[in-house]
Amino acid sequence: MIWPFRRKSKKRIARIVIDEPITSSTRVSVLKALKQIEDREFPALIVRIDSPGGTVGDSQEIYSAIKRLKAKGCKVIASFGNISASGGVYIGVASDKIVANPGTITGSIGVIIRGNNLSELLDKIGIKFETVKSGVFKDILSPDKPLSEEGRGLLQGLIDESYKQFTEAVAEGRSLPVEEVRKFADGRIFTGSQALELGLVDKVGDEFIARELAAEMANIDPKIEPLTFGKKKKKILGLIPGSRMIEEIINNIFCEFDFSNKVLWLYKP
Repeated sequence: MIWPFRRKSKKRIARIVIDEPITSSTRVSVLKALKQIEDREFPALIVRIDSPGGTVGDSQEIYSAIKRLKAKGCKVIASFGNISASGGVYIGVASDKIVANPGTITGSIGVIIRGNNLSELLDKIGIKFETVKSGVFKDILSPDKPLSEEGRGLLQGLIDESYKQFTEAVAEGRSLPVEEVRKFADGRIFTGSQALELGLVDKVGDEFIARELAAEMANIDPKIEPLTFGKKKKKILGLIPGSRMIEEIINNIFCEFDFSNKVLWLYKP
């Protein structure tokens, strides 16, 4: 039997870019890229993160995949761009080292879930929902009624457990006591320089510094350009002047709906 040829990449750094809120589509593309990097046996990977975070489960799956790649010998360096907050931090702490720009916005370690109480508006316009449910909490955070105290307590327990998972992952990844992490894990944000003082990052610098660090750890030439995986296809919208701003507005609208009623590791000013 003839096995298919698989190209090895022993002397080159791989690169992945996460430059959007972390959703299921982000997870799919990142996991596919990580599998390609694993198959080609790259000695080092730069994960460039420019994201405010996102959904808990998707962040955890990317985090776990990076840890599996590390276990197979790949050195992983996270490079924080303009913003790497909440779920972006969670993904970052799976790496061997983290490099952040001095002005990077990072931190926002915490959990949030948000619903929309439209009951007063619906009453004014005469809209009522008829609900048949199997249990008292089945329609929790429904927009047609305020959140009950019992429902709030239930959700708080969910948030507390998710927060525990987050702080423990940061403590493990950054070799810090959990109690120390919880002192600053109250949702506040930091600059990259402040994060260095707290032990959240290892170095202050740009992506080139991250590349030099990755090359040093993997003992390869830093002058060789990294190979980027998971590149997005250019859209027709990209040809229109001001398309970047239009795309961001559209993405924010969709994220507002998509993230509603979900447990999030998300920085949202």
